[in-house]
Amino acid sequence: MPYKAKQVQKLYYSIGEVSEMFGVNASLIRFWEKEFDIIKPKKNTKGNRQYTQQNVANIKLIYHLVKERGFTLEGAKRKIKENKDDSVNQMELVDSLKRVKSFLEELKSSL
Repeated sequence: MPYKAKQVQKLYYSIGEVSEMFGVNASLIRFWEKEFDIIKPKKNTKGNRQYTQQNVANIKLIYHLVKERGFTLEGAKRKIKENKDDSVNQMELVDSLKRVKSFLEELKSSL
């Protein structure tokens, strides 16, 4: 589970911060930006990408579909286009179950 939620929410994140959140290279984030139209970071005057919370949420969805569920890029695009809300709900359910599993494992180890 490489995705690491930030404790402090910011208005904008750099590509380095976003790639670190997901444990992937910045080049993969740039590639996904070209492949998926739901990722549209702003660029500052220097041309540096500035990712919003919504951009990060969309990258998290793509990460979930491609890296965790094994979708191809075309399959992930189709899934997002057909029913993004269903995909988000499934991703949130998986995240919730992972948190419960982690809690139970901690509880078991403390017994």
